[in-house]
Amino acid sequence: MKHPELLLPSGSMGVLKTAVRYGADACYIGGDAYSLRAGAINFSRPEMEEAVGYAHEHGVRIHVAANILAHNEDLRTAEDYFRFLNDIRPDAILVADPGMFRMAQRYAPDVEIHISTQANNTNTETCRFWQEMGAARVVMARELSLREIKEIRDAVGDSLEIEAFIHGAMCISYSGRCLLSNYLTGRDANHGACSHPCRWEYTLMEEKDPQGGAPEERPGHLLEYAIEEKTRPGVYMPVQETERGTYIFNSK
Repeated sequence: MKHPELLLPSGSMGVLKTAVRYGADACYIGGDAYSLRAGAINFSRPEMEEAVGYAHEHGVRIHVAANILAHNEDLRTAEDYFRFLNDIRPDAILVADPGMFRMAQRYAPDVEIHISTQANNTNTETCRFWQEMGAARVVMARELSLREIKEIRDAVGDSLEIEAFIHGAMCISYSGRCLLSNYLTGRDANHGACSHPCRWEYTLMEEKDPQGGAPEERPGHLLEYAIEEKTRPGVYMPVQETERGTYIFNSK
């Protein structure tokens, strides 16, 4: 049986060293730009070089996330960044954006490229596409079932590595392409600054009665006996999911 690689996120040098000591096969880190882990401490360039050296000394692979959905202004310094990564030789660069993929290929030719879950990799043809483009690994969308992942694994064979999340929050939208944080807080999830509003607790409020008439006039209505008002603005109704609370914007 093939032994799977255990890959752990490391938001700082301290976390990286802990992950290595406790048996990680690989770690992924973010620099001070281009990573969707903008809320972590992250690594300066000297620290990234130190992290690569430390991991390799202990036989651990190190991946660098550059998986934002880039705008033109982001591309202006990408060449220099990828040239730097090519010099320090992490084991892989993780990207989601096709433009960043092309630049990583061009300016970091000696480093593997992995396709982030943010690219919404949900099917066999997508994986084959990235494989033909030169990617070494594709990270599955977090919405896939084990059966779907196995189908993709069987279809693409051993020439393409497949990675899957086994722990972590699932966003309301496909694999993190969400605008909720930007809308509510001005923090862009697709540039790494997600405020995680899908993890906040919410209640429902009916702004107006869409059907007209009081609940008692509509037999079978779920709120018939719970709410006496004919319309219910300002009445907050919990939508209980588990004993831990109500998180209706988080898909799982």
